[in-house]
Amino acid sequence: PSQGLLRPIHYTVMNSAHPEYFNLGGDLAHFHDCIQRRDRDALHHYSLTCADMLFEWSSALGKQATSIALVQGRALGGGFETALAADFIVAEEHSEFGFPEILFGLFPCTGGMSLLAQRIGARAAERMLGDGRVYSAAALKEMGVIDVVCPTGEGERTVEKFIAEHAKHRQARLMLQRSRHRIAPLDLDELHTVVDEWTDTAMQLGPQELRVMEMLVKLQRGRRVG
Repeated sequence: PSQGLLRPIHYTVMNSAHPEYFNLGGDLAHFHDCIQRRDRDALHHYSLTCADMLFEWSSALGKQATSIALVQGRALGGGFETALAADFIVAEEHSEFGFPEILFGLFPCTGGMSLLAQRIGARAAERMLGDGRVYSAAALKEMGVIDVVCPTGEGERTVEKFIAEHAKHRQARLMLQRSRHRIAPLDLDELHTVVDEWTDTAMQLGPQELRVMEMLVKLQRGRRVG
């Protein structure tokens, strides 16, 4: 507020307080537990909630504000999807991105295909979602997934410069942004269909896939604590 008045928000930036990780994605321990207990409803509810939150982050601000994901570390799975849901992605050069879900027999369930296809097309998105690779920021900039790559430690300053340049013609750029959202909107019904299919697939995972997930759970927990 300024002198009792609410001032409009023109830009919103998402980043992480963790020095190494932007976002490691969904709670794999919860996934593993739900599958082991055969609790489809709990697994579906969790994933549906995540999809709805991502839809709001991607769509709700689009008419009035520009969203920026500042990635200064690893963005994996749902964390990568969260970054993709922003209007622009700025990444420090050491950052890494990937969708590891295929390693344990799953696929991104909160918009990965739709969001990536908006940037590089459906076929290229399908290949990336299915290869299980970890990509560098430079590689994704070359592919058109990331908008800006900057030196490590320069993320905040780069975002400030990006906003200052963008704001010079903010109204025109906002109209272009609105047009993009109209032409290629994120479809909530499609997201919900993906969640349904993802949940059904998850409930059919076998012992080998669950062992891989369990190994990744240990890594995820260690990195979140560390």
